[in-house]
Amino acid sequence: MDPKTTKRAELPGMKAVVLAAGKGKRLQSEHSDLPKVLRQAAGRPLLDWVLEHIAFIRPENTVIVVGFMADKVRQAVGPSYRYAVQREQLGTGHAVAAAAPELSDDPGDVLVVYGDMPLVQADTYYNLARKHQQNGADCTMLTAVVEKIPDYGRIIRSPDGRFAGIVEQKDCTPEQLRINEVNPGIYVFRIQPLLSALKNLGNNNAQREYYLTDVPKIMLQSGLRVETEALYDEKQILGVNTLQDLNRCESYLQEESV
Repeated sequence: MDPKTTKRAELPGMKAVVLAAGKGKRLQSEHSDLPKVLRQAAGRPLLDWVLEHIAFIRPENTVIVVGFMADKVRQAVGPSYRYAVQREQLGTGHAVAAAAPELSDDPGDVLVVYGDMPLVQADTYYNLARKHQQNGADCTMLTAVVEKIPDYGRIIRSPDGRFAGIVEQKDCTPEQLRINEVNPGIYVFRIQPLLSALKNLGNNNAQREYYLTDVPKIMLQSGLRVETEALYDEKQILGVNTLQDLNRCESYLQEESV
């Protein structure tokens, strides 16, 4: 896969980590010979769309975290990119930690994205990364303000409107469930503070997994600067977890190509 070139100015020191290790159980991947990120929408693998949309970051500065059917992902994407292996599926924080050796000495920033979200536009990623660098933040999160609230974590804010944390839907109070600002899971971090925060992640939850959603709160508690950038387009934040999601993405992508 060769991402299309863009005319966006390169962001100095910006790297990317693409999470692409999942099996996709609800996509009935056991009946497919492809991992989740290589399932096709509008004639192209999901991951191909994502890599095109982050093409303002060079392939050699992009780490793809692979796991299930890792060799197929490497073969499909090619040798221009860097790879890290998540050998066990222990959550999104664990997946990013798998890429840590590829980032360990880097003083710059990293955009963290999902390989199964083909509808997030290049401008959304680019503007998030640019705002992060312009503001000198330690973490800048994409949030989405929606009318129809998906099963995503809710953004909690302090009385003065500052980011205060994320509460996963299953842990929300009835009042929190009504919050219409959600977390799609797309972030830009300063690399060294990210690596420090990952070391403090716990797995004290029902799934016994390490969640990347805990990292901004850890940073905040350490006195670091956490900013947010709101997106007002619920279509872009659709991730592919089910066959219904895949069909919806295909329909949207076909509409855009007309």
